Amino acid sequence: MEIICARVLGYCMGVRRAVESAEKALNSSEEKIYTLGPLIHNPVVLNSLEKRGLSILKEDDIQHLKEKSTVIIRAHGTTPGVLDSLKNGGHTVIDATCPRVHLSQKRAAEYAEKGFTVIIAGDRNHGEVVSIAGYAKKNAVVIENTDEAQALDVPQKSVLIAQTTFSPEAFEKISDVLKEKNPELVVFNSICTATMERQTALKEIAGKADGILIIGGKTSANTRRLFLAAEKLFPRAALIEDADGIPEEFFSMKKVALTAGASTPDAVIEAVKNALHL
Repeated sequence: MEIICARVLGYCMGVRRAVESAEKALNSSEEKIYTLGPLIHNPVVLNSLEKRGLSILKEDDIQHLKEKSTVIIRAHGTTPGVLDSLKNGGHTVIDATCPRVHLSQKRAAEYAEKGFTVIIAGDRNHGEVVSIAGYAKKNAVVIENTDEAQALDVPQKSVLIAQTTFSPEAFEKISDVLKEKNPELVVFNSICTATMERQTALKEIAGKADGILIIGGKTSANTRRLFLAAEKLFPRAALIEDADGIPEEFFSMKKVALTAGASTPDAVIEAVKNALHL
């Protein structure tokens, strides 16, 4: 069997930084270590960290922490209100928010302060979108598609920001719709280059294999978008979280392509390669 790997796959800078922050805290702190929500959208990594003592903390449970703890803010970030609650409770906060998300949070806060409506293109319930909206306070509006963009009233003072893992094509269409309504709209294409690079690398290997495996957490936004794109480019595509999930039919293929979401560690990718070679 020939295995064809996408030129870019696996961990992005922000995810790697978050995981390394958690590992460092587990190795050095004597306090109870929490991550505010799942650190990343990859069950293999989360299970490994949980075995080492990392627990997931829900926002509603912050007030119930009885002793001082260390809380890691995941790559998606969180809202100013949550940060204040943690600090006021005397807890140690390790901010592992992706620098690109930090930039979007800063822009949202600055433009909201100037009286702008902050329009966020992204998945409404995604942690990153919630965090950015928190910095814009009551001036934030979230839209997920062009239908919502068509229905939106766009004030003269408006700014558009993208979820870093949002679809580039969807963002461009939403931007076009909103700019037709308001040519003065300020647009920040804040989609992470890691997301776009993985999509580009996927297209480069299109048609070169009998099937493709997309490796990553099934709740990961960028991994799901890789899978949806791969379904259109290959005769057979499957989304798997680890080597145990490889469909039986892939073992009989002559050529198998591989790509992986930005939350997928190298070890999991290597395990899938090794399983295919057995």
